[in-house]
Amino acid sequence: METKVILDTMWVLITGMLVFFMNLGFAMVEAGFTRSKNTVNILSKNFIVFAVSSLSFWFIGWGLMFGNGSGFVGLEGLFGISGADNSPATGGEYQGVYSALSWATVPLMAKFFFQLVFAGTAATIVSGAVAERIKYLSFILFSFVIVGFIYPITGHWIWGGGWLAGLGFWDFAGSTVVHSVGGWAALAGVLILGPRMGRYKDGKVNPIPGHSMPLATIGAIVLWLGWFGFNPGSTMAADPEAIARICITTNSGAIAGLLSSTIIAWIFLGKPDLSMTINGCLAGLVAVTASCAYISVSSALIIGTTAGVLVVFAVSWFDRLRIDDPVGALSVHLVNGIFGTIALGLFAEDRFIANTTGNGLFFGGGFDLLIAQLTGVVAVGIFVFIVSLAAWYAIKSAFGLRVTKQEEYEGLDIGEHGMESYPEFSIASEHFSNVSLDK
Repeated sequence: METKVILDTMWVLITGMLVFFMNLGFAMVEAGFTRSKNTVNILSKNFIVFAVSSLSFWFIGWGLMFGNGSGFVGLEGLFGISGADNSPATGGEYQGVYSALSWATVPLMAKFFFQLVFAGTAATIVSGAVAERIKYLSFILFSFVIVGFIYPITGHWIWGGGWLAGLGFWDFAGSTVVHSVGGWAALAGVLILGPRMGRYKDGKVNPIPGHSMPLATIGAIVLWLGWFGFNPGSTMAADPEAIARICITTNSGAIAGLLSSTIIAWIFLGKPDLSMTINGCLAGLVAVTASCAYISVSSALIIGTTAGVLVVFAVSWFDRLRIDDPVGALSVHLVNGIFGTIALGLFAEDRFIANTTGNGLFFGGGFDLLIAQLTGVVAVGIFVFIVSLAAWYAIKSAFGLRVTKQEEYEGLDIGEHGMESYPEFSIASEHFSNVSLDK
């Protein structure tokens, strides 16, 4: 038993570190997909968001999510982690656990760290969608709110033994718990912020290309790597067979999304758009996250392929609605978080579920499971969107939400941080602009 505890603990911590490393991936993708004049702002937001998330989740989020309480919210372990273990008495029903024993024996701080990096991810998703026009302070305040209150309440419903878990809703590694929550919160923020200046004019969608596809590609590969902690780590136990299989279903979702998005973009846009390829890979990963432990490789390929198609059309759909999302976060995380959650109800197989739970729990049946999944999608969506709208409006009323037109025109790097990401290029540009072409 002592050896198992050590192995399980090391597995949880190492995979948690991989998920933490995804902060770099998000920073690179967002920086690459946005303009150079906002790079410092993007990097700073992605750097500070984990610090804010850590404080918020430690202070109140963990207790609301995993403290014993009602089916709606946890009521123990608030205002700092305290006591021997504030994980719920229903810990064995936690969807990311392969056995009640593993959840019970992994030390509290290891569980907290693993859950913390997931909470931080939900806040980071918001950053890209509201990029290039949000006030730095306002983003920080909302990050504290989503990790401290919004994310843990819906997380309690599903992973904390709450009412959705009792209904039969399943989400292995967070297509809804993490990705849809971040997506719904981001959508609320985008609607209140409005589009970037010049994005939609005279009934047309004006492209605003990002400044560095190399950065975006590096970020995507870092995220892909981090997902091998995100999904297999959610076993919360060093189970060799389960870990290996989840790695393969995770990878299958990624490659299928990558390939299908490339093909669809090639057909409908005329070129194999790298930005669509990147978002297709991420969409496949998001979509397979809920079901990765409960499906076959062939099912993962189907889910990933569908996600890649969805993300291409979702990007265009949001643009037609004049919903400006600079990095495609809504198309990746919201649309495919919803799809991935529903796909679990369509593709989960009892032969994997029996091995996964290790405690005799089975899904209640195809139709019942699908209804539970749909109920969870709707309930989480309504709650997160409404509460996020209220939080964004409160922050807007108290501190303002959007930078001035002048700051947006010049770039948030100067307006919000007083520095530039690439000052030598600005200096060179200024120098040559003052040189007469006649000399």
